[in-house]
Amino acid sequence: MPTNDPRPTKAQRRDDAREKARQMRIEQERKAKRTRIVAISALAVALVALVGVGAYIFKQDADNKATYANVMFAGGSSDAVIPALADTKAPSTASGAYIPVSKDGVGKAAASGVTLSIYYDLQCPICAQFDSINAADLDALAAEDGVTIKYFPVSFLDQQSLGTHYSMRAANAAAIVADKDSANYPKFLTALFAQQPAENTNGLTDDKIAEIAQGVGVPSSVTDTFTDTVDGTYKLTGSDTEQKGTWRTYAPWMESTTNEMQTVIGKVSTPTVLIDDKAFTGWQTPGALKAAVEAAKS
Repeated sequence: MPTNDPRPTKAQRRDDAREKARQMRIEQERKAKRTRIVAISALAVALVALVGVGAYIFKQDADNKATYANVMFAGGSSDAVIPALADTKAPSTASGAYIPVSKDGVGKAAASGVTLSIYYDLQCPICAQFDSINAADLDALAAEDGVTIKYFPVSFLDQQSLGTHYSMRAANAAAIVADKDSANYPKFLTALFAQQPAENTNGLTDDKIAEIAQGVGVPSSVTDTFTDTVDGTYKLTGSDTEQKGTWRTYAPWMESTTNEMQTVIGKVSTPTVLIDDKAFTGWQTPGALKAAVEAAKS
C-alpha cells in the first residue's frame, strides 16, 4: 500500500548517521570514564593497603631493634674486632669452643676413645633435620664407654630472624643451660630444634625459649637469666679506640666460636659432623652415624 511519508533525503540520512555516531561516542566515553574510575579506586585501595603494610613492617622492625638492641656483641657490627676465644667468658662446662659430653657427664670428655664433633646453629634447618634423625643415637653414644661428643655452637644465621637475632639468643640460652644446668643441655638442644622457627620470621620470643627450657626440666632460676646482659668494650677494625657496649652473657664467646670454626674448618657451614676430626656425611640415614662412631672405636 503506498504511503504518503516522504523518503529521507540524502542529507537527512547523513545527519542521522552522524547523530548515531555521536551517541555511540558519548556512550563509549561514559564507559571509559567508569572504567577509569574503577581502576583508580582499586589502585587507591591497593596503595593504602601497601602503605599500611609498609608502616606495619617499619614499626615491627623498629620494635625489634629496640627490644633486641642488646643481644649481639658490639651491636652486631661487621667492623668489630672479634675477641680471641681465650679472652671470652665461656660456660663452665666448655673446653675452648665446644661443650664435651660423655658417659661421665656434660663438660667431661672420655679418657680415651673416639670423638664425634658436631657444629650447629640453632636456626639452621638442616641441623634440625640432623637432630631429628640422630638425637636418640647421640644420647646412646654419650652413654657408651670411650665416646666423647663435642658440641660446637656457632651463630651465623641471625639475619634470618628479621632483626630479633634468634640464632644468638637461642645459642646464648643453650650456653647458660650448659653452664648452670648442664645435665639438661642435650635435651634442651633437641627441644629447640624440634620447635625451630622458620627462617625469615621473627623467631621464637625469649619467653618461648624459656618455656621450652622449662619443659625439659631447666628451673626458672636458670631461665630467668637467659636475657641477662653484660657491659664490655670492643674495638673496630683499624682503630685502637675502645668502644663500649652491652650484649647477652655469652655473645662474645659465640662470636669467637663462630670465628674459630672459620679458622679450623675453613668455612662456617652447618651441620658439620666429624668423627675423629674426619668429615662424616652419611648422617641422613638413620643409624649410620652411630654405626660409624662405634666402628671407629674398634
